Amino acid sequence: MRQGRTVINRISRAAIAAVVLSLTAPLPVVADTSAGAYLAGRQALYSSDFEAAAGYYSRAMVRDRENPALKENLVVAQVAAGRLDKALAVAQLMEAEGLRSQVAHMAVVANLIAEGDYAAILDRDEETLGIGPLVDGLVEAWAAFGNGDREAAMARFDAVAEQNGLRTFAMYHKALALASAGDFEAAEAIFTVDNGGLSRMSRRGAIARAEILSQLGRNDDALDMLGEAFGAGFDPGLTAVADRLVAGETLPFSHVTTVREGMAEVFYSIGQALKGEASDDYALVYARVASFLRPEHIDALLLSAELLDNLRQYDLAVATYRQVPASSPDYHAAELGRAEALRRAAKPDAAIEVLERLAGDYPTLPIVHSSLGDLLRQQENYKGAVAAYDRAIEYSEEGAQSQWFLLYARGISHERLKDWDAAEADFRQALELNPEQPQVLNYLGYSLVERESQLDEALDMIERAVAARPDSGYIVDSLGWVLYRLGRYDEAVQHMEKAVALMPVDPVVNDHLGDVFWAVGRFREAEFQWKRALSFIDPDDTDAEAKPERIRRKLAVGLDAVLAEEGAEPLKVARDQ
Repeated sequence: MRQGRTVINRISRAAIAAVVLSLTAPLPVVADTSAGAYLAGRQALYSSDFEAAAGYYSRAMVRDRENPALKENLVVAQVAAGRLDKALAVAQLMEAEGLRSQVAHMAVVANLIAEGDYAAILDRDEETLGIGPLVDGLVEAWAAFGNGDREAAMARFDAVAEQNGLRTFAMYHKALALASAGDFEAAEAIFTVDNGGLSRMSRRGAIARAEILSQLGRNDDALDMLGEAFGAGFDPGLTAVADRLVAGETLPFSHVTTVREGMAEVFYSIGQALKGEASDDYALVYARVASFLRPEHIDALLLSAELLDNLRQYDLAVATYRQVPASSPDYHAAELGRAEALRRAAKPDAAIEVLERLAGDYPTLPIVHSSLGDLLRQQENYKGAVAAYDRAIEYSEEGAQSQWFLLYARGISHERLKDWDAAEADFRQALELNPEQPQVLNYLGYSLVERESQLDEALDMIERAVAARPDSGYIVDSLGWVLYRLGRYDEAVQHMEKAVALMPVDPVVNDHLGDVFWAVGRFREAEFQWKRALSFIDPDDTDAEAKPERIRRKLAVGLDAVLAEEGAEPLKVARDQ
């Protein structure tokens, strides 16, 4: 979760998505065809490889110009790839042929917006050329505004607001339209409704209201509003806004300055609302249209890149993140996203390079250092991870509950470096901030079990963790294992069996169940579980907790003999106790 960039309050987001999805068509499902290019394009589109899909469909159209599904999929691929200009000719052809296609209508309308032909937008027949009631209503309201008919525009915004669950969304755009015309008092009157709910709808909404309040000479009120919305979670962009307000500067209303920018905000807002509520490729189409209409719309770029990352189109995601200029207050968010896309693309060295450079540019921003620490820890560079977490903790608000994860992650790194004292101190401090956090309770409890130290305390921690996460295989395994360590073998069996049911191919859990079976005399079942554990061990994972040589030795001579060879207490002693 990137600091300061998340939705503050998902007011009407699900409602917006429900209306869009119920009143508009989904992305197309193509018919079968024997043409090789068509089939290749369909597979590429199914895999979200939009650039390849566009190429294949373009070739297929040379032979099959009358196929409506081919045309639709070509438009989808071009728009999703960020090439709306190349989609336009086919989209216009589809409309001329009377074909109904939501994405084709979006491409045509976007072109009319870019040309400033608002009269043509208002003349379109919603029944045959509509994108959907929500989009059409907002776009028509902005078009009326662009035509100079403010009264008609306000009426259209109000009509959208009458749709169930969409009032907040429509009023947001109405306020933006009024502010873009310099009527800041009327815009602020809308923002004050429902105790300022609009400004808590999103980060963009909060910044828009801050600019409106500043235009009204109310910088202190703007600062209070931002503080209520974000608390101490200001990112560099919000910090820059706050610094200007503190300095007494009157902020210009830059959120939406033209009708075209207002319409770009329509597509961005809907794309943002659809994220997580609809398929990522569907939300991506809206984000791409927003970027076409307003190329400098940083949030639209970030949304597009995030969706591409989710779709595993890492190269496109990286390229989109790189479109955010270094001068942008949100450059850090783009670079964090680019690093994550590179990591997911199995390019950890490139991702680390991005984060290390970003740490130099933003030396006091905790999330940069914590992201670097997470990546270094994943690469098993625990020493580097500790150093990164040190900086993240140094620049975080002291005692903030959010610090628990930094302490937890640093504790894991200390533990992997075999610095148990430092690890235990971090785990216990994390629990002071978040006493019932199941991950920390489990990790500390399990570590104490492995060290055969403070087993009663470890059992209490793990039982609390299981109560919080009863379906976590790792945590249930820990409970079974501490009971085994305490010699309570019969009790351990049911928990270890549940852990294996939750994580059937985990080598450690299967190995543990084998030991528990052996302890209760179920020797054949123990050997079966150890063999399963061996089959699941990754031979390339040199840091794996499950040790194949030890498991093979148990299969050869039994657990009792292995414990004796290791100088450990025999099982019968624990059983007698």
